[in-house]
Amino acid sequence: MSKQISEGELLTHIIDGIEDVKGHQITLLDLRDLENTVCDYFVICSGSSSTQVEAIKNSINKTLSKQLKEKPWHIEDSQNSEWILIDYVDIVVHIFQKHIREYYNLEDMWGDARIERITSDFN
Repeated sequence: MSKQISEGELLTHIIDGIEDVKGHQITLLDLRDLENTVCDYFVICSGSSSTQVEAIKNSINKTLSKQLKEKPWHIEDSQNSEWILIDYVDIVVHIFQKHIREYYNLEDMWGDARIERITSDFN
């Protein structure tokens, strides 16, 4: 993440990218107060199909590239787009299909984190 871009600004644009293609169940996990974490925030959201999961990934990348000139450090993509991870170093975005999100249940795994659920008009 570029020094001149704040985490808050990056988070705002990530959420905008998710909402632009109607991603749902957007959850922000603040990991800053926990020891031995890999980043400061997880952003978790769901898509209803592999097509929508891909669309969310593309929307986030397009929004951050256009608005902030920011590119991810790394992207992990499953073969059938059930779970895509976008790594912006301090912020990691997890985009799931619903059944995979329920199976891995990251919110419970990181239960000590501060959790904020983002509500949208279409959620």
